[in-house]
Amino acid sequence: MYPNPRQLRRGLTSAASLAAFTLALAACGAGGSSAYGAGGGYGAAPATPSAVGTAATVDLRASSLGQIVVDAQGRTLYLFEADKGGKSACDGPCATAWPPYLSNGAPQAGTGASGGLIGTTFRGDGTTQVTYGGHPLYYFVGDKAPGDVTGQDIDQFGAKWYVLDKAGTKIDND
Repeated sequence: MYPNPRQLRRGLTSAASLAAFTLALAACGAGGSSAYGAGGGYGAAPATPSAVGTAATVDLRASSLGQIVVDAQGRTLYLFEADKGGKSACDGPCATAWPPYLSNGAPQAGTGASGGLIGTTFRGDGTTQVTYGGHPLYYFVGDKAPGDVTGQDIDQFGAKWYVLDKAGTKIDND
């Protein structure tokens, strides 16, 4: 028996989507030096935006780099030095490797975070990205668990990535 043409097209579309996603991940390594470049190594991206109808939360947690900015689940958040004027310069393959921390509603200050430093910026796709100290915030897909800081000091997509301290400034131990 021959396969149903509709099922065959759906299978081909799924295969094409998987191939396109794989190529996007491979392209992520082309912008800089990282152990998470072409060839994989990426973990699953955190769920963004925050749950429907809820606002994102910015917390502070202890890490190997000191007190750093994290989300409510303790996942590390990063700034991108290419961002200027509080606007994100990371989209396309960059946003695949460095998913923006998005919010549905006004973000909230959690444990230790300064509410006066929390804000938002609008991304080119119309979503609302959380900022801290004027810096748009991102996850790194190479971080596998809360508290991981494997994205620290990576030079990728034209600039470096850093964790932030309570004051909203980058932590640079170089």
